[in-house]
Amino acid sequence: MFKKDDRKKLRTKRHLKVRKKIFGTTEKPRLSVYRSDKNIYAQIIDDVNGATLVSASSLDKDFEGIGSNKEAAKVVGEIIAKKAIEKGIKKVVFDRGGYVYHGRVQNLAEGAREAGLEF
Repeated sequence: MFKKDDRKKLRTKRHLKVRKKIFGTTEKPRLSVYRSDKNIYAQIIDDVNGATLVSASSLDKDFEGIGSNKEAAKVVGEIIAKKAIEKGIKKVVFDRGGYVYHGRVQNLAEGAREAGLEF
């Protein structure tokens, strides 16, 4: 009988493949994206020190609107870019988290680019 693979398991497998290649340094940290059904989250991580430098999500107090659509993802991208620039971070490596670069993930990246992050 045909057995359908678990979507979360497959995403995790893709994410691990990507993480073998992408590594955030102190000069160029990693912008990591996580997408749930109701919200979207983004973090800027320094993998050398193992520390999260900046984070933003659709659950933040300064976020207004619904957290599960493209417009929300773009706003979260802009919020994380503003926070990063305040901390002196201008260049990052984009980690799409095993998701297809499409829809909400793409809009988050575009929002961050428009607000001043380079990747």
